[in-house]
Amino acid sequence: MLEINQNLNLEDEELHFDYIRSAGPGGQNVNKVATACQLRFDVRQSESLPESVKARLVKLAGSRMTDDGVLVLEAKRYRTQEQNRADALLRLTDLIQKAAIEPKARRATRPSLSAKAERVDAKKKHGETKQARRIHPSDLE
Repeated sequence: MLEINQNLNLEDEELHFDYIRSAGPGGQNVNKVATACQLRFDVRQSESLPESVKARLVKLAGSRMTDDGVLVLEAKRYRTQEQNRADALLRLTDLIQKAAIEPKARRATRPSLSAKAERVDAKKKHGETKQARRIHPSDLE
């Protein structure tokens, strides 16, 4: 069981790991050893997450989400399967923790009367400054 926070836990059966060969330079073992970890988590079919968290997670995941609703995380930073697996789990945990935070509801506010008056005064002062800079044809004669 993977603990996300005090209220959320993921069952191990919901997580699927595939080990693939990692791209890039790596020495003698680069073409032989499958150390990169690919974590798959089916968000839509998950029974551990509430619907609101699922919706925010889909939005946060972006291109890492497939059309079927499966979140795919690739971890290939380290040279061992164990480290890459731990890295993938940590990244999944962070992503779900961010999705679990409910955004604050925005309350509509209005500017105060003094703020409105200040704004109008600033506009008048700016207009007077621009007016003073103008050259009138009668001044040229």
